[in-house]
Amino acid sequence: MRFLQHIASIVDQKHLLARFWQSASEFWRAKKGWVAFLAVFLIVIVLLQLLVQVLLNLWNRSFFDALERKDAQALWSAAQLFVPLVVISTLLAATSVWGRMTAQRSWREAMTRHVIDKWLDKERFRHLNHMVKGSENPEYRIAVDIRVATDAPIDLALAFFSSILTAIAFFSVLWAVGGSISVGIFGTTVTIPGYLVIGVIIYSSAMSAFMVFFGHHLTSVIERLNQTEAEFRAAADAFREEGEHVEIRTDDGDKRNTLQLKLRAVLLWWRELCWQLVRTTLVSHANFILAPVFAWLLCAPKYLSGAMTLGELTQAAAAFVSVQGAFNWLVDNYQRLADWRSSAHRVATLLIALDELEAKEAPKTTPPRAR
Repeated sequence: MRFLQHIASIVDQKHLLARFWQSASEFWRAKKGWVAFLAVFLIVIVLLQLLVQVLLNLWNRSFFDALERKDAQALWSAAQLFVPLVVISTLLAATSVWGRMTAQRSWREAMTRHVIDKWLDKERFRHLNHMVKGSENPEYRIAVDIRVATDAPIDLALAFFSSILTAIAFFSVLWAVGGSISVGIFGTTVTIPGYLVIGVIIYSSAMSAFMVFFGHHLTSVIERLNQTEAEFRAAADAFREEGEHVEIRTDDGDKRNTLQLKLRAVLLWWRELCWQLVRTTLVSHANFILAPVFAWLLCAPKYLSGAMTLGELTQAAAAFVSVQGAFNWLVDNYQRLADWRSSAHRVATLLIALDELEAKEAPKTTPPRAR
């Protein structure tokens, strides 16, 4: 029985996401020139940011090699090079914010206008009356859920694209700088090629597995919390609207109990979210501390043997952290994905309710009489 309910839930979620993208994608199809400019602009910014990141990684190597040699002239040259790199990186970061938020604002405007037009057309807002379960409080869905549903995909897509490019770029750094290492096992010498690449894959996989294990309920908990929050707001709005027309009696216990029950549900799911975030924070914070240390430990044998300079060690350690961070895209965006899916589902539910109203308004054609 639970398996069938799980399958039904998956089918329902796919239906809701399909309905959301049916309307949300109209923006990307309608304004092709403007959308193409924004897309190319954001991609170019990501590529330039990656280039600066690689240059900073090379600068890291040069600086610490000069420090190891006690070469004052080289240190001064590296310090002079660092300033323009920081300025360029800062300007690119600010430009990226402008491009990203411009795309989000434009998409939100198009999506909000689309939903408002459907909601106001033929005064459907008067007849909505919670036609579909979960379509309560449409004003909040239009004002807040559409914003979340159009903000998150752009941020997530850019972060995913950047993570792929970062992993590719710094894989090559780890392979070139780390090279191979020889390890004695049971009296036999084993050479491991690209051992830093293998190390970052193993470490990242382990951390991702820990995060999934500790936070596998996070998405469902956030969805339930968002839904109970919406139900609580809807119950409060209904209580207020009824009170504007009918005097609320002090013995009107049913409505008060409903509000109390809705509030209790919100607080219960909030507590569950708290414990989910406590578990995931244990992993994320431990990873924040361990990742650079793990990289230094992997590089230490080659540095102590003289096969790696101090600059190469710091370069490899920084590349290790960059690749590990890129691998953790899904882990780092667990909560953001859950928030987006919840808001997209809520917008889709409202759209489905409006679709049903629109279908009822369509004139019914009578079949021709048989002669």
